[in-house]
Amino acid sequence: MNKKNILVFPCGSEIGLEIHRSLKNSLHFNLIGGNSTDDHGKFVFNQYIDDIPFISSPNFISKLKEIVKIHHIDAIYPAMDAVITLLKEHEKELGCKVIASSIETVNICLSKTKTYKTLKHIIDVPEIYPKEEIDRFPVFSKPDIGYGSRGAKLIKDKLMLQAHAAEYPNNIFCSFLPGPEYTIDCFTDRYGKLRYFAPRLRKRIMNGISVHTVPVPDTAAKFENIIRKINDTISFQGAWFVQLKEDENGTLFLLEVAARLGGSSSLFRNKGINFAMLTLFDAFGYDVEIIENQYYIELDRALNNRYKIDISYDEVFVDFDDCILLEKKYFNLDMMKFLFQCLNENIKITLLSKHKDDLNEQLARLKIEGLFTRIIHLKQNEQKSAYINNPHAIFIDDSFAERKEVATKLGIPVFSLDMLECLLK
Repeated sequence: MNKKNILVFPCGSEIGLEIHRSLKNSLHFNLIGGNSTDDHGKFVFNQYIDDIPFISSPNFISKLKEIVKIHHIDAIYPAMDAVITLLKEHEKELGCKVIASSIETVNICLSKTKTYKTLKHIIDVPEIYPKEEIDRFPVFSKPDIGYGSRGAKLIKDKLMLQAHAAEYPNNIFCSFLPGPEYTIDCFTDRYGKLRYFAPRLRKRIMNGISVHTVPVPDTAAKFENIIRKINDTISFQGAWFVQLKEDENGTLFLLEVAARLGGSSSLFRNKGINFAMLTLFDAFGYDVEIIENQYYIELDRALNNRYKIDISYDEVFVDFDDCILLEKKYFNLDMMKFLFQCLNENIKITLLSKHKDDLNEQLARLKIEGLFTRIIHLKQNEQKSAYINNPHAIFIDDSFAERKEVATKLGIPVFSLDMLECLLK
């Protein structure tokens, strides 16, 4: 299989970022991030296109066709529900694959009303109430077309109903389900066969995203029964997921079906189920096998930091004690990652240390002596600035006094351990 160029758009969405995590080290797929506005995707994707028009722009498709041609795009992996539908409608015109289920399927999944109508005689779905007829509360309001928690709200009385309906006129109003909420991550191959599904409990939700989730056993096959019925009714290809919620009696009701992978499906990716990889291989006509590790795992998500820094350097001078080696016995893993990053980029690494014992012996014991271009072992009274002979270098040391001395005398950038993250890519 020749390496395929995959355009991920919009690449900074939670789905786009999970696609990147899933495929960034693949030998088979080369990822290109695309956006209409700069966001976190700019800091994550090595190849990045920032001039894609918004999907509402009249020249969106024509510009995307141009990008597909210029960058030799083999497939676009859409990373937002509305984008999936639009791109699938124009797949033939774009001149490349759009990684998604059929247009009929993505249209059903885009609208909760259409989804409920399609499945109402197959599984339990919430009742949708005309807002003019609601006289019993609470009810739950959510967007018919949308994702996350935008516009979602528990409506407790008539006054709240009127205010919310005015603010969100396109919302639907459903029966309120007070029980636990689940996501079932699924994969169906191009033959329509359900190859994998796994339920997880959404323990903590932020902005509609499950930020703390754990697998749950399907001991009574209650999830499997629902998933197989959905798979038999709606034609999927690739990754998809279902959200279910229990009512007060423990009966599972459908919340939504999405014809894409879930952002927190990374829980199962770390058991061996790479939904993005499976989806791409299947889309290009390759049969896949699935191996799942049998261990318990849970996922908790939080904001992460990425940086772009406008310095250029060709050598790193770095301390050893309490910098590379912590508490005289632990590797500083962030530092080791950075040092190997330097090796990848052919940046020289000079060890500059006042280690009290035999430094070469210590490095040999730790099996890292080959990392360094030079090893300079200083006496305790020597100044490190005297040995830094490269104006295009940076200096890393845990000691403020050492950093101040180097910065004052040489004027090069100096970094403490807590600053390493801005150097990591």
